[in-house]
Amino acid sequence: MNNWNFTGNIGNPAEQRYSPNNDSIVSFSVAVKSGFGDKAKTTWARCTMWGKRGESVLPYLIKGQQVAISGEATLNEYVNKDGVTKASVEVRVNDLTLLGKKAEAGQSDPAPAKSSPSRSPSPAPSSGFDDMDSDIPF
Repeated sequence: MNNWNFTGNIGNPAEQRYSPNNDSIVSFSVAVKSGFGDKAKTTWARCTMWGKRGESVLPYLIKGQQVAISGEATLNEYVNKDGVTKASVEVRVNDLTLLGKKAEAGQSDPAPAKSSPSRSPSPAPSSGFDDMDSDIPF
């Protein structure tokens, strides 16, 4: 069984590309911290999500967003432009959970706004869950 579970922050906005078979591939890097003090380390995991699942979360995968990931990990070796052999951790994402708060004030909302008729807000009955974030994207 090959399953790596981790949390971290996205380093740059996710990018979408397409395979030769026209399958959507969403790629992003996540900084995973381990240890503490002067023993602290950051490991960068290159993550990919295929198909509609990746497309549906693409607008929310912005720099700094905290995520929890579960997926299949591989270690790929490559030679950089200086001729030095390096390794990268790559994860094919099976499950992704958005954590933390939505974008900070001053940043634009990553989800496109949908136009809808204006309605006056009506008070909702209290369910005891008033402190929960209602901006869950799915």
